[in-house]
Amino acid sequence: MNKHQWFKKAIIVGISTTIGLSTLMATGAGTAPVAAASVSSSTGQSIVNLGKKYLGVRYQFGASTSTTRYFDCSSFTKYIFAKYGVNLPRTSVAQSKVGKAVSKANLRVGDLVFFSSGSRANGKNVTHVAVYAGNGKILHTYGSPGVTVSSLNSGNWKRTYLKARRVL
Repeated sequence: MNKHQWFKKAIIVGISTTIGLSTLMATGAGTAPVAAASVSSSTGQSIVNLGKKYLGVRYQFGASTSTTRYFDCSSFTKYIFAKYGVNLPRTSVAQSKVGKAVSKANLRVGDLVFFSSGSRANGKNVTHVAVYAGNGKILHTYGSPGVTVSSLNSGNWKRTYLKARRVL
């Protein structure tokens, strides 16, 4: 094969490859939906890991979002999610309206979970938010001991669970 023929073949292969890759990228063919799920689940785990660094930080209702000396439930979620580029509203009620609904059976690490508990609860209104930490556990803050890990499937949290939202 002479130089001219080789050059022609190289151009044809190059153009064909470019067209093929462009088509794949434009249609999304060849991309695995699992990749998006694994990215969001690893982000969820990173958020939980960051939140666990604040275990024991005391609870204060109405806490400012500009401090880490104390948190309330929604300032805590707002703070740890913001570190990973997720801008949540300030209150648990507003946070309960973002993202997409997810069933309790399909929770993933990093999902927001909502409750109607405490003195302002009527059993239907959102009064508390936590982060699903996996294995039936939630990461959140309330009263004493402050930031803590609790079981989602027992006691108060099982009784007062309302819904979950996926924001990742």
